[in-house]
Formats: sequence, structure tokens, C-alpha cells
Amino acid sequence: MTQSTLHNIRFKGLTTCVPERTLSNIEDCPVEQRSERERLVRNIGIETRRVCLEGVVFSDLAQEAGEKLIAGLGWDKSSIDVLLVVTQSPDYPIPATAIILQDKLGLSHGTVAFDINLGCSGYAYGLFVLGSMLSAHGLKRGIMLVGDKSSNPLSLDNGLLSLFGDAATATALEFEENAPPMYFNMGSDGSGHRAIIIEAGGQRVPIQPHHLERLPGADGISRKGTDVILDGPSILNFSIREVPASISGLVEYSPFSLEDIDYFVLHQANRMINETIRKKLGLAPERVPLSLKEFGNTSSASIPVTMTTKLLQELGAGRKRLLLSGFGVGLSWASCILEIEDAYLPALIEI
Repeated sequence: MTQSTLHNIRFKGLTTCVPERTLSNIEDCPVEQRSERERLVRNIGIETRRVCLEGVVFSDLAQEAGEKLIAGLGWDKSSIDVLLVVTQSPDYPIPATAIILQDKLGLSHGTVAFDINLGCSGYAYGLFVLGSMLSAHGLKRGIMLVGDKSSNPLSLDNGLLSLFGDAATATALEFEENAPPMYFNMGSDGSGHRAIIIEAGGQRVPIQPHHLERLPGADGISRKGTDVILDGPSILNFSIREVPASISGLVEYSPFSLEDIDYFVLHQANRMINETIRKKLGLAPERVPLSLKEFGNTSSASIPVTMTTKLLQELGAGRKRLLLSGFGVGLSWASCILEIEDAYLPALIEI
């Protein structure tokens, strides 16, 4: 694993934008599946999720979150040096969505703007990349837009339990001498890349007409070639093996103990995975907030969604030390410790 410390970087603000539309894994399913669905929801923990209406994409949510953040901070748009977008839901294969949003947000032509293609671990990785740029290269201010449109608003996923919701978040970092250090612990294992994969749509497997039809797979589930394939047992084994070790290793690397951390905000994978990680670390439930029930798995946005919806009052009540840990697609994982004080953290934005 790679461990690193960032100095002189202040966490200045966070906004979260989700669609108003809510779908229920219990109510929005065939009546004959209701009892089985209720059992699955109890185990997985995802009751409802937010989904975009037709024609609304990730960048629309991200633009709203970005505008709200910049206005709330009172930042002159010409003072923003970097726009980083972390998403697996770009507007187009090319150009980068960050370049499009640089223009839509009215940022200057001198803004450094680029995308990172990461999912579940993307928030912590993004903080490291953006913070590193500001810490080491004489830049002052940066905005990170993180999230995905993972749902299909035109169907109920063929009657299957749906795990994924749509969300976008905007985070502001600023160079500030003597700001509390941020500590990171990161890793990856590409040998497990097929555990979470969309097989068709890249250059390895270009889209063919049959990829747009729902066909039964080896597991008996009918899906399109452009749908996500999840290997549940592999993901579970990976998560409970790597994440507690990543968190423990980060704490050992930092000057803190587990008791010094106010809250542990994990990627919202599912209840079973998150509860197993919590128990392995010996953490009380109130220190490990969950947003799964209301928002589902929102990919790289799940950590900031949880911060916005479950810790808003706490984060506004003086300095708080958080440990954030993202893990999943890749396979990849990243954990970080940071302190938040006097940051701009408005209520959830719904559009």
C-alpha cells in the first residue's frame, strides 16, 4: 500500500446534489415479489434510491453542486486553479467531462481541468490528487466534482433488486499554510478487475447490436452487455480483507488512534459489507454513519453523500476528525484522515 501525508491543504466546503425522483426497492416491484424483496432489503440495506429523469446526466447534477459550492464560498471563479472530475459516467467518450464543466461553470481558460475514471474509491483518491496538486505546485484553489449516474430511470432493472442511485458532489480544497495534515493509505489489485465490470462499450469489446438486448448470463440473470456485472462473493471477500487492513494501516501511519477519530465514513457498498468492516474494527455503530437506506450505492459520491446527509449538524459544530475509506471497482481502495472545521456545508440539493 502507498502511504502519504499532505500538508497545508484546507477542506473548505462540500455540496451534494441528487435527483428529486425516488424509487423504492419494495414499493416499485411486482406484488408477487414483495416478501422476497423485503428480505433482500433487510440484508442489503437499500430501501430507496434517487434516479435521474430521462435526459438528466451526472454532469447536470455536478454543475448544480459546483455552482452552489462556489457561490456559498464566495469564491471568484477566476481564482479557481483546478477542476477535477471523478466519474465513470462521462458525457461522452471524449472530450473529458471536466473540460465541458469548466465552460458551464464559467471558470477561466487558465483552469486545469481533467477527469479521473474511478468509482467506489474515487473520493479519497480524488482528494489525494487534487490536494497534491495544490500542496506541491503553487496552486491555490481547487474544486472536485465526484459521482455517477448509475441507475436506469426507464426500467426497474428487469425486476431485480437495484443497488445503485444517482448523485453528484462538489468539494473545495484550498492551499493554506499550517492547515492540519491529511493522511492517506491507497492500493489496487487489477487481478480482480472482473469482479465489477461493464464488459461492452470500450475498445476491448466494442458495442454490437446484441449488447443492447437482455440475454441470460452464466449466473442465470438477464442483462445487457452494457450493464454492470457484480461478483458478489469476490467483492465481499475483497472488502472484508482489504478495507480493515487499509484503515488499520492508515491509523498506524498517522499520529492518531482509532479513538481519536470522530467518525468513520465508508463507501456505501451494502449493509452486510459495511457492518462486517465495522465489527472487525470494533467500532460503535454511531461512529460509522450509513446513507444506504435512503440513497443506495452512489459509487464515488457515497462518502460525501453520507457526510452531507448524516453528519451535517456534527460537522458544523466545531472541528471533527474523519476517516474516509472507499473501496470497490478496479479493484481499488483508498483511505484518508482529515479534519474539517468552519467548512461550508449546506443542506442536500434536490433537482
